[in-house]
Amino acid sequence: MPKVSEEHLRARRAQILDAAARCFARAGFHRTTIQDIAAESGFSAGLIYRYFADKDDMVVAIAEGWHDQQARRLHLDGPAGNLAGNPADAFPNVAGGYLELLRSLAGSGERQRVQLGVQIWAEALREPRVHAVAREGVDRPRAVVTDLVRAAQERGELDAAWPADGLARVFVAIYQGLALQTAWDPELDNAGYVAAVERLIGALAR
Repeated sequence: MPKVSEEHLRARRAQILDAAARCFARAGFHRTTIQDIAAESGFSAGLIYRYFADKDDMVVAIAEGWHDQQARRLHLDGPAGNLAGNPADAFPNVAGGYLELLRSLAGSGERQRVQLGVQIWAEALREPRVHAVAREGVDRPRAVVTDLVRAAQERGELDAAWPADGLARVFVAIYQGLALQTAWDPELDNAGYVAAVERLIGALAR
């Protein structure tokens, strides 16, 4: 038999995860069965088990994919997330990416996605593997923002009285709060929310 390419395997894995995400968002983790995911994806349950040991494996993979997307949007893998470059440019770049991340929650299909995200947060309280990946998705950007705040304080651009880690956690909470409100309120004014956050960020540097 011809060897299946890595690209084909990655594409099939992504199809399974997309189908699982739709099922989880629609029915919840615990009510969704592997048979449901098989029907949604068009693949057999046996094939799905070749890629994932169980539903928790899928939840972890979905969360990891989201966190990678968020890191790219926040420029955490580029110069903005690297204080070895020009720290003066890093804070505005990450701040701009953060505002774009908040705006992205108003995009088409995002409400269903964040509804699933809220379920993942709840699942993290029960399942250690999900908890670990959920924490990594918070701790990584929090650490970068903490370092950026400290660097800005050292340059005299930000009041040294601000607790750096505390301020970073506030920004994490602002995102989580918007995600939660997006999940349950279809009438949420995303533009107004983001405008308020932008003014708060601007006020910090005064």
